[in-house]
Formats: sequence, C-alpha cells, structure tokens
Amino acid sequence: MTGRTAPRRGRDRRARVVRAAPGRRRFGAGDAPDVAVVGGGIAGLAAATALAERGVGVTLYEREQGLGGRLAGWPVTLTDGSTATMSRGFHAFFRQYYNLRGLLRRADPGLGMLGGLPDYPLLHSGGLYDSFARVPRTPPWSALGFVALSPTFGLRDLARMDPVAALPLLDVRVPGVYEELDKVSAQDFLSGIRFPEAARHLAFEVFSRSFFSDPADLSAAELVLMFHIYFLGSSEGLLFDVPDEPFPAALWEPLGSYLTGHGVELRTGTAVDEVAPVAGGGGLTVTAGGRPRRHDAVVLALDSGGLRQVVADSVQLCDARWRARIARLRNAPPFLVSRLWLDRPVSADRPGFLGTSGFGGLDNVSVLDRWEGEAARWAARTGGSVIELHAYAVAPGADRAARQRLLVEQLHRVYPETRDARTVDARHEWRSDCPLFPVGGYGDRPTVRTPDPGVVVAGDLVRTDLPVALMERAATTGFLAANTLLERWGVRGQTLWTVPDKGRSAAARALVRLTRSRRP
Repeated sequence: MTGRTAPRRGRDRRARVVRAAPGRRRFGAGDAPDVAVVGGGIAGLAAATALAERGVGVTLYEREQGLGGRLAGWPVTLTDGSTATMSRGFHAFFRQYYNLRGLLRRADPGLGMLGGLPDYPLLHSGGLYDSFARVPRTPPWSALGFVALSPTFGLRDLARMDPVAALPLLDVRVPGVYEELDKVSAQDFLSGIRFPEAARHLAFEVFSRSFFSDPADLSAAELVLMFHIYFLGSSEGLLFDVPDEPFPAALWEPLGSYLTGHGVELRTGTAVDEVAPVAGGGGLTVTAGGRPRRHDAVVLALDSGGLRQVVADSVQLCDARWRARIARLRNAPPFLVSRLWLDRPVSADRPGFLGTSGFGGLDNVSVLDRWEGEAARWAARTGGSVIELHAYAVAPGADRAARQRLLVEQLHRVYPETRDARTVDARHEWRSDCPLFPVGGYGDRPTVRTPDPGVVVAGDLVRTDLPVALMERAATTGFLAANTLLERWGVRGQTLWTVPDKGRSAAARALVRLTRSRRP
C-alpha cells in the first residue's frame, strides 16, 4: 500500500472521506525537509508514515526500547522457564477505525494479523447479560435490535426516557457536541435522559470506563460522541478484531520495517529532553540524550504526561499561553492489568473477551489463548490457560497489592472453575498515563496546530473536528499532523475516512435543529 491509497472505509456507505489539501505528489530529490517525530506510539507512527511516503526525511524518537507507545510489548521469562510477551493489555480494533487500519495495511495490506471475535458480551454481577452478536449493525436497526434483544433495556424503558434530553444522541457533530455537553458529566447526562439503571451500569459504564474514567468525571460530550461512533452513527457495528500475536510481532515490528524501508531513522530508547526554536527562524532543535539536532519541523506525538514534561522543559517553545494550556492537561486515574498463567484451562465456552460490571472493580476478562498465538501455544504445551484482567479508574491511594488480590477473587466469581487452578506465573502492570477528558476540559486540549507552524501535535488527547476517539483519534491526528506540515510545503497529504459526521436520519436532524432553535 502506498501513501496515495486511502484507508478502506469498510461496509458503511455513508462513511465520510476527508481529502488532503491539493499539492504535488511528493518531494523531489534534494528538496525534502527534515522532520522529528517525538513519540513512537500510534500517532507518531502515523505521522512518520505519511511524511516518509512523500519523501520527507524523518527521525522518530521513542523513549522506550520498542515501538507501539501504550500498545507496546516486552519479553518476560516465566517461572516455568518459557518466554512470553507482556503488555499493557487487551485492545479492541473496531471496524470503524478506518485510519488506524489504513496505517496497519502498510505492513499487511490484507490485515491478516487481525482476526474477529464472534461477540462483545457484557456481564453484570446481578446476572444480567448483554450480547452484540445478533444486534443489527446499521442504524436505526442497531438501536431497535438492542432494545428488542437486551434484558437491560426494554420498550418500557424506552418510553420512560426523556426524548428531548436524549436528542443530542441523534445528531452528533464535532465540535458542536463539545459546545453543548462538555460541561456536563456522562453520569449526569444519562440521569437527565432517564437512561435505564441496569443498562447504564452494564453498557454505558463499560463503554465510559474504556476512557479509563469514572462516568462522574468524564465529559458527556465524549460519551455521546462514542455512542455516535460505535452505535447510532455507524453501520460497522460493535464487533471488533484483535491481533493474532502479541503487539510487537503482529503490528509494530512489521510497521517498523516498513518505515525503515522508507528511510525513517528509528531512535528507540531515546528520550527527548527539549525542543527549542533555532534563532532567526531556521527550524527547531531537538535535544535527546544531551545531544542537539536541528530539524525543519517537529511532531509532538506523546501521551499527556510526556507532552507536559517536554513542553515544561522547552521554555522557548510556542508561547506562554499555549504552554500553560498543556500544563493543565490531566491524566486519568491509575489502571491495573493483571495477567495470569494458569495450570488448567477455563471452560471451553468462555468468550475470548468479556466486559464486566459490578464485580468489585473488575472491568473485563480476556482469555488470551482463545485468539493470541503465543498464549495459545503456551496453553497447548502446558494444558493451561492465559487470562488477563483489567481494572480501570482505580483510586490513586488504593492498596495495590490488595487490589491485585481482589481482581483474582473476582475472576473466581466470574469463572468459578479458576478457583482450583494453580497460578504458574502472574504479572501486574500499574499505569497512569492515559488522558483524562474531564468535565469542561475540552478548551484546554491541544489541537494539531500550534502557535508555531513548524510544531504540530498528535495523539488521542488532541481535539479535532472529526468524529474519532481512542486509538482511531491517535492515528487520525497523526495523519492530520503530517498533512498540516505537508500542506505548508505544497505536498498532498493522506486521504482519511471517518464515520458519518452527522446523524443518519434527516428527520431526526431536523427535529434536533428545531428543538435547539427554541431553547431560550
């Protein structure tokens, strides 16, 4: 796949194409600028890809030893002597992630490294169980099918909802959704529309906690945008794909080879200390490991904590107002990923992934040997199983050892056959580096553009006028950052796709406009 090929949009005929500004195809020999990409996660890899494919000289700086950012992996030696790949946990690659999937197609045009899971099941401790396997994918049949099939959301619940308060769900636009709902919490929004309590705990709480936040702390705008992306605005559905091997082998090593084949210098294990403008406007100096190096432009593709640190140490970068906004960015609460290698299998009918609610902070359970090759080979060799547990939005002062024990206890409640299993090995990863999207925080989030035209920002924390979130926001803003620089130099950038940028029903959109126009 070349840089001129757009990501494939999937099955949704209403998906929106976002074309780059016109320009020449690529740089000629000897006239290409040199760009530093700071950060080797999804956003940085997308930016580096779009730039390198058009002849730009790219140096990618990554603090860790491997690529992937928050989806990186690293080797560990288990107590039985075998080697495994540990990571920060399960991620779902939804079919709406057009631009992320377009990035991964560089290494494998057929996306053979991704395989679909047959269901997205949700379980509440009270016994309620929801499934999306049989829910239609195309709106409005998706919503009607969910109501018809779900034990947590029936026709009576639909009748009790406040239709006027729920209207924002029917015509989601960016940035309008933030202007309307950013100052409201996700919890208060759901209460205001009288969303059924059982469905709220089972479905929306699971979704909102995918932002690593408690619904009381999450901007309602993010929740409503997510509802649009995955449910009412897209016909791709809620089923998803997962890599068939650990992240490094399946995704980042092949993509890294693709980038080096396009001339990208990958400087992993290299943290950036400072970015400073060159006196007289001659580009920017990136200092890494105490060594300064001049570049024509810089892409800052860091997590929120890394961005705050680099900007705080780069006292001449952009202007004071912009740096103050970056300094106010916050991280989401800590989260825990526990991976267990057990000496016996779980029941054969257990799903590869299960979202959970009401189980003492346990947010989901993955049976990795159902779909990941490395885990499946270990399970086949030992007769055991590989289980992963997630707990999001853990209180910062929580007793970590106690929380790790609690997660295993909750696994025994969800899958009782694991009570008698011996744990061959266990690894617990605590992290707190995901962006928080707090109530009223939209205005402080950076955009791709900055006060310095040679500095652009990318990542899942970046605000954009496109309906994207999570990993897809990271990939999309990475491409947008590259496109912004390329446009400045008169070179055509990457064509992008998104889910539709407005509600699918013309009648519903008209009703929303009418209601809004009558508000005092």
